[in-house]
Amino acid sequence: MYQAGQIREALLEVRETTADPVVRVEAQSLAEEIGSYRFIICTTIWYDILYKIQHVSKLMQSPSMQLDVAVDLLKKTGDSLTCYRRTGFSDAQTTAKEMCEEMNVESVLKQKRLRSTKRQFGYESPDEPIDDALKKMEITFFNVVVDTALSSLDEIFQHLEEVNDKFGVLINFPTTSNEELPKHCQTLSSALTHDGQPDIDGRELAAEMQNVPHLPSKKMTNMELLTFLHEKKLTEMYPNLWVALRISATLPVTVAAAERSFSKLKLVKTYLRASMGQERLSGLSIISINHVVSKQLSYDDVIDHFASRKARRVRLR
Repeated sequence: MYQAGQIREALLEVRETTADPVVRVEAQSLAEEIGSYRFIICTTIWYDILYKIQHVSKLMQSPSMQLDVAVDLLKKTGDSLTCYRRTGFSDAQTTAKEMCEEMNVESVLKQKRLRSTKRQFGYESPDEPIDDALKKMEITFFNVVVDTALSSLDEIFQHLEEVNDKFGVLINFPTTSNEELPKHCQTLSSALTHDGQPDIDGRELAAEMQNVPHLPSKKMTNMELLTFLHEKKLTEMYPNLWVALRISATLPVTVAAAERSFSKLKLVKTYLRASMGQERLSGLSIISINHVVSKQLSYDDVIDHFASRKARRVRLR
């Protein structure tokens, strides 16, 4: 966004130096568009929105991202966009005016001519046209873009919140009352039931949570609590809590891992490998996805292990 002035100068230079009339006209048109007040405001708004979402998007694509952390990040991002909806348009105007001064262009938003259309008679009165160009841009562009972003975030937040409500007891049990704890544990036990067989016992889970030793912090993530039980060798003393935490740690927050798998699949299974079997394809896909780990493997050890399994010579005693 902040390189708009340099891009405009480059286009103007192309206009002056080129001998092709088509290139000259296109460069002039692009330079005028980049230097327009409307374009700069729109670019500023998009930059502000994407900047708020980019950090959270990258964090949520991390393989180590936990459900409770993702819910908290989405909630903070939604609150930030809600605040931006109230003051973002005026801030974008201020930034756009400063950029216009740097590019030596007018910071005036021109109002387009209102088109009059004939309407049939109706009992509902038509909406009054908006004469102010900035107000119209705020209503038809800024509010629509921000509301769309908020709607998308809210949809993701609601889905994750439903799952987090069931698994939230695993991290909130230190501050949950003894009366409410069995209810939440029973809800989690019902959610972790397959073919009528629960993976954990709700009553035993509540009893285990009430007898958990002193934790380093009252607010710990699932992975931190799982690591704590493993390091203290308490997995056998708290089997239901151990199983529930392991299941919670494997819950996918986003579909980024699945998308990466399909992307790698296109690279691995080419036209020359169309007759590849499923086992070989799965193995190559795993190696390609976990390329960081595969680069650390010793090929000599792998070859020796493969040769030992495929050796056809029989040792005679």
